[in-house]
Amino acid sequence: MNEKKLISINPKNNIKLRSWDIPSLDDINIMIGKTAQAQNYWSELGLISRLEFIKTLINILDKRAKEMSVLMSDEMGKPKKQGMGEIHKCVWLCDYYLENSEQVLSDKYIETEFYESFVTYRPLGLILGIMPWNFPFWQVFRFALPSLIVGNGILLKHASNVQGCANMIKDCMVEAGFPKNIFNNLQIPSSLVSKVIKHHQIQGVAFTGSTVAGKIVAKIAGKNLKKTVLELGGNDPYLILDDAKIGYAVKACIEGRLLNNGQSCISAKRLIVTKNKIKSFTKKLINELGLKVMGDPYDDVDYGPLVSLSARAEVHKMVKCSIKMGAKLNLGGKIPNFDGAYYPITVLSKVQPGMPAFDEEIFGPIFSIIEADDDEHAIELANNSNYGLGAAVFTSDISRGKKIAEEKIHAGVCFVNDYVKSDPRLPFGGVKMSGYGRELSGYGLMEFVNIKSIVVENNNWKKFR
Repeated sequence: MNEKKLISINPKNNIKLRSWDIPSLDDINIMIGKTAQAQNYWSELGLISRLEFIKTLINILDKRAKEMSVLMSDEMGKPKKQGMGEIHKCVWLCDYYLENSEQVLSDKYIETEFYESFVTYRPLGLILGIMPWNFPFWQVFRFALPSLIVGNGILLKHASNVQGCANMIKDCMVEAGFPKNIFNNLQIPSSLVSKVIKHHQIQGVAFTGSTVAGKIVAKIAGKNLKKTVLELGGNDPYLILDDAKIGYAVKACIEGRLLNNGQSCISAKRLIVTKNKIKSFTKKLINELGLKVMGDPYDDVDYGPLVSLSARAEVHKMVKCSIKMGAKLNLGGKIPNFDGAYYPITVLSKVQPGMPAFDEEIFGPIFSIIEADDDEHAIELANNSNYGLGAAVFTSDISRGKKIAEEKIHAGVCFVNDYVKSDPRLPFGGVKMSGYGRELSGYGLMEFVNIKSIVVENNNWKKFR
C-alpha cells in the first residue's frame, strides 16, 4: 500500500478502482472533535427521537441495495446476490432494534430500602469501530447501529480496500438525516489506529478481525482503560455424527463454507465426521461441490474471487503445507490460469491436528474433512482448537444434539442441524481466542453503555424519622 493513500483493487481482474488520501493527525483530531460535539447533541435527543432516524435509514438501504451489492462485488469480490442478502440483513437488524430497543433500554426499578432506586442506561461517548472487509456493510451495522441507538457517536476505521463501502454507509446516514458528524469514516491505515484509540475522547473500541490484531487492539485499549468488544477469528467445527442425515449435513456444510467465497469467521471449516459416515459423506460432498460454479461476482455464480492475490497465496500455501504433512487432496488445490484472485473449491481429507487445515483459520473455499472414531472423539477434536466462535452438530437425535451443543462444545454460538449464521435476535461472539463481548440482540445494546445506578431518598431523611 502507498503510505499516503488507501487503495481499492478489484479482485476479479486486479485493476485499481480508486485511491483515497490519508488525513493528517491534525485532521483526524478535528474529525474526532466534531464527532464529539455531534454526540453531545445526539445523546440529548432521547431514544424515541433517535429511533426515528432508523426508520428513514431502512428506506434508504432498500433503495440503494443494488448499488451497494455492486460495490461489494467490485471492492472485495462478493457475488452480487450475496451482497443483496447482506443489505437485506442490515435492514432486518434495523427492524429488530426499532421493535425492541425501548423495552431493552427502559429503566429497571429495583426494590431497596431507599425511596427510589433504579438502573438506567446512558451512552459512553465516542466508539471506534475497526472493521474488516469480508462483510463491509453488515459488520459495520451490527456494531454501529446499537451504539448509535443508545446515544453514542461513531468513528469508523474500515479496511483499506473497502473505503467505497465505508463512504457509502456514511452517505446513507447523511441521507437519512442523522446529525452531521455523528458517524464519521476515518480513512486511515492500520499504522494510525493506536493514536486514535489513545485519544481522550474515545471511550470504547469494537474490533472485528484476526486474533493477532485483536490482541494488539486490546493491549492498547486496556492500557488506556477503553472498553473493548472483540470478535476475532474462528475455526468452526461441524460434527457429523453416526445418526446424521448425510444429504442434509452435506448441504448445510456447503452453504456454510461457500458463503462469501469461504471468507467468513463462522464458515464450516473443520468437518469432523465419524468413521461410519465418512466414506458416504466425502463422496456426497465431492459430488455436490462439482456442481458449484466459480466466476465473475456480477454473474449468478456460487462463489467468486478471494479478496486479493496475497490472500489467495496464503490460502494456497496452507493447502500445500497440509498436503505435504499427509492430508489427501480430493478436489481442487490448483491456482487457475486466468486473471483475478480466484481459487477453486478444494477438498482435503485425512486432515489431522498439527496441519494448517486443522489448526488455522483458512479464509477460502477449503473443506477440511477429519475422521473421528465416535461421537466422543468428535467432540474432543472439535474442542482441540484455540478458537471458539461457532460450531454445529448434525444428528437425528435432537435431544442429544442440544446436550452436546449446550454442554460439550466450547463456542459462543452452536447450531444443531444447520450451518452457523448470525441473527439480530441472538447474541453473537466467541470464547477463547475468538474474542469476548457480544454483538446483536439486547446484549449488543448493553456493550457500550454506562449501566448507571440511581438512588433517591425523599426529603424526610433517616435522621428525621
